[in-house]
Amino acid sequence: MTQARTERLGEVRPAYLESLTLVERLHRRLLDVIKDEFDRRGRSDVNSVQALLIYNIGDKELTAGELRTRGYYLGSNVSYNVKKLVEMGYLHHARSRVDRRSVRISLTEKGAAVHSVVAALYEKHVLTVEQIGGISGEEFSRMNQALVRLERFWTDQIRYRL
Repeated sequence: MTQARTERLGEVRPAYLESLTLVERLHRRLLDVIKDEFDRRGRSDVNSVQALLIYNIGDKELTAGELRTRGYYLGSNVSYNVKKLVEMGYLHHARSRVDRRSVRISLTEKGAAVHSVVAALYEKHVLTVEQIGGISGEEFSRMNQALVRLERFWTDQIRYRL
């Protein structure tokens, strides 16, 4: 290995490993922020993972498989939480008319109320993240661009077995 390549790896390695840690930590922190918002409202009826799942469904009608691919949830995690949310009255579920094996899910009125709580939280963040968090729209654009490229890199690692 050339010295230039070794030096380059020395620059990329710590930044890459720090990014991995930050992505994981940020997801956990987002769940903490959502939990805190529900705690402030005196609501303990859904947990933060379920609230985020409800938010991601929104006004769409999806299958559990679509939720997995869109939200990148683990299969068993989606199945368990969808079942619980149906039982608690947050989700409608109905067999697909086209494929009877497939179940379509959508929000009930109760689920839409949870969606509204998370949407209001995000809206509050949108209004304050630049002033309080010190992150500009331009910085978010650059960060999002880098995260999309990292996602594509990881997807290619799987798809093409690199």
